[in-house]
Amino acid sequence: MAPENASTLSFEKISDAVRRLCDGLPKLQAQARLLQPDDLEGQEWFELLRQKLVPQLGQQSWLVVAVVGGTNIGKSVIFNHLAGHRASATSPLASGTKHPVALVPEGFPDRENLAAVFPDFTMKKWTDAESALQETDDSLLFWRTADNLPSTLLVLDTPDIDSDARVNWVRADAVRRSADVLIAVLTQQKYNDAAVKEFFRKAGREDKAVLVVFNQCVLPDDEQYWPVWLETFCRETSIKPDSVYIAPADRTAAEQLRLPFFERQWPRPAAGSSTELNGSDPFKSPSRDSQQPRDLREDLSRLKFREIRIRTLRGSLQQLIHPVSGIPQHLKRLSKASEALAKTSQRLSADSVLKIRDWPTPANTTFVDEIRIWWKERQQGWAKKINTFYDVMGKAVLVPLRMARDAIQGEPIPPMDRYREAEWSAILLTVEEMFDKLQWMADNGDALVRQRMELILDAASRTRLIETLRQRHRKVDFSAEIRSIVAQEMEVFSVDSPQLFQMYRQLHNVSAAVRPMTSVVLFSLGMGPVSETVAPFVANAAASAVVHVVADVATGATTAVAGETAVSGMASAGSGMLQTWFHRLHSVFTQRRVEWLTQVIRDDVLGTLPEELQAAAELTSSAEYQNVAKALKDLQDLMPSTADSEPAA
Repeated sequence: MAPENASTLSFEKISDAVRRLCDGLPKLQAQARLLQPDDLEGQEWFELLRQKLVPQLGQQSWLVVAVVGGTNIGKSVIFNHLAGHRASATSPLASGTKHPVALVPEGFPDRENLAAVFPDFTMKKWTDAESALQETDDSLLFWRTADNLPSTLLVLDTPDIDSDARVNWVRADAVRRSADVLIAVLTQQKYNDAAVKEFFRKAGREDKAVLVVFNQCVLPDDEQYWPVWLETFCRETSIKPDSVYIAPADRTAAEQLRLPFFERQWPRPAAGSSTELNGSDPFKSPSRDSQQPRDLREDLSRLKFREIRIRTLRGSLQQLIHPVSGIPQHLKRLSKASEALAKTSQRLSADSVLKIRDWPTPANTTFVDEIRIWWKERQQGWAKKINTFYDVMGKAVLVPLRMARDAIQGEPIPPMDRYREAEWSAILLTVEEMFDKLQWMADNGDALVRQRMELILDAASRTRLIETLRQRHRKVDFSAEIRSIVAQEMEVFSVDSPQLFQMYRQLHNVSAAVRPMTSVVLFSLGMGPVSETVAPFVANAAASAVVHVVADVATGATTAVAGETAVSGMASAGSGMLQTWFHRLHSVFTQRRVEWLTQVIRDDVLGTLPEELQAAAELTSSAEYQNVAKALKDLQDLMPSTADSEPAA
């Protein structure tokens, strides 16, 4: 493959990875919100991604040149000289420029989207020099075309990088990230300013091309001093200037756009290096120092466009993937926070918090009654007639027995009323245990969830939950719940175990045939007819009357079907299967009731906290994390290919 094609392919892949990062990072932040990740906005690597790499890694064929520097040092004067007219307002007083202004080549707005090039600014057509002086919280960028600009250059004047107004720093930083070339305007008063040096340290890490203009120099006196000032500036910022100019302190020339710029060699040659010195120069300036003014605009047009472009893009990419200050560190912090939260997540999920012990179960009679009703609705022929006869007879016989029992013991509490009371007690114990555990976790658990837990553990929250549970619990129709479960499980039973279900059908015929004997025997024992007493009794003793009858029928012991046999131990494997099924009715009912309580607690107390904890604890295995990690790995693998490559023009 030709080098040019390989270069183009390499940068296409890099551009794709960069866009995947830009799309994936906000999704990862949302997934990790419980871990309280650092905001993406304001992190240098993310702003470079958003403001430099995404807009400029495509088929860009231009350079952004920004005039930058501290307060009241003549930035706008330098900018106006580049423009060739008084484009930007100037003042010898305090800082003026509040918003960046841009000169763009003719036809550029038709070819490119300026808003995409400078994503943090609202574009405004630039109509007069005073536009950028207006006070507003909105970040504006004023632009106009300039017919004297090379087609490959965009030139900007920026707000002061050491302004008292922090918003000006933010705007200047946004321009810096977008820029390829910085014209650093320095003076004796500003070269060592802390804010100025910090601004250029960032530019140095991004490997921006920097042209230094030492402005307001007293010439020739300052010829011996500016190298000292610049050496200090470079040492403090790690900037390596591509070119250096000095300009005299001449306000009249500045206002009339006649300010001369003298190029100076940098770095300066070692003292005593005669081959580099001009003997006629009283300050022993290097012979390559310009004694004639230079045209800054012309020098800019001669910049090595492709070299600077790849250099600044590569510098921004290196900051993006820097192991300490870039995306890898961000992912590392998220991973560590996720790992630390994993244990808390396991303890705090609703399923582990609600350890419900000894949940009550309804009396077996309630299930047996519903089974009988369900089955009776499906009986046919003589079996239905004889069972109906004994049901009616049983109820009539039991009337005096019930009256006698009620007179001695009082009217009995309905089974489901008794269950409702028992379940409410279990609910109160469960809620108390849950709040105790949550309090312990808040006191001893991860600080990330402590703030959320404090809201949950508020005394008013506990009171509200109990009152909500009380009101909803009173409205629960337990009989309807059991009826629904029996119908559901009987249908499943008939499909999953057709042979046993068929035996169940045969059983009813057998039970109907032997019921007179069983009824008499048991009634003589004071237990009442089968339909009222035997089935509940056997159910409490084992699983249900039909379990044992089926066992005996299945093993051929039909002659033994009687009261004694009905309450005997298991007689076959079929009996065990039916008993297991009966116990399943209890399990399904209990499961539904516990799910009901869990849902109320989730809705009114925990909310989405358990799910958020789980998602945060498993963050590194999530698609959001893996997508960002994959894009980062692709960038890291592609970086070596940019060393000797150029992005497609």
